Amino acid sequence: MEAGDGCCCCRCFVATTMKRKPKIIKDMKARGEWAESIFIARASEHGLPVSKPWGDSSSFDCVVGRPGRFVAVQVKSTAAKLAVGTGYGCSVGHNGRSYRAGSFDFLAAYVVPEDAWYLIPAKEIRGMKGISLWSTGGKYEKYLEAWHLLSKACETEKKTEAEIAEARGGETQVEPQPAAHVPGNALERMLEVEKIVRKRMGMGVSSAEGIEE
Repeated sequence: MEAGDGCCCCRCFVATTMKRKPKIIKDMKARGEWAESIFIARASEHGLPVSKPWGDSSSFDCVVGRPGRFVAVQVKSTAAKLAVGTGYGCSVGHNGRSYRAGSFDFLAAYVVPEDAWYLIPAKEIRGMKGISLWSTGGKYEKYLEAWHLLSKACETEKKTEAEIAEARGGETQVEPQPAAHVPGNALERMLEVEKIVRKRMGMGVSSAEGIEE
């Protein structure tokens, strides 16, 4: 299913398959860690290999993919209903500021009360501090449970020579040099020796080789 198709069907599927309402964790840091663990479990269920970087100083929370194609994911969660209209407000910034371009590749936003995930390309929220989710006709509803976008982004493609050189630290492939000529008979060996001697003595090449001195 492509992004934008069957948004209502996705919401119905999430609602009908949900067994229980997840418990809301009040401590924000603990909730963030819990949301990351849920994301890792859900991504694994969709066949996506997930890694967690050491520490919490990176601008992303998880890495999805394999060598050759890694995708950085920032995980957010929300349980805050909008004051006006339907849906939930989700912070997509950090310390009151929007993330800089290149901080991550995808936002994985978890709407806790609905047990629903949004997989949104980073370019769609660039420069923003907050977005609305789980709202009928909303801008981001096409990314509801869009795990296929992560799968597609993680597909390993054949690398070009430039990409391989970049991965090697700028090292380029050296073209093989033609092998040096090896004299094949006694006459050729004698002429080769004579040539070397004449070069060392500052003399020209022998006329026997068809070249003027």
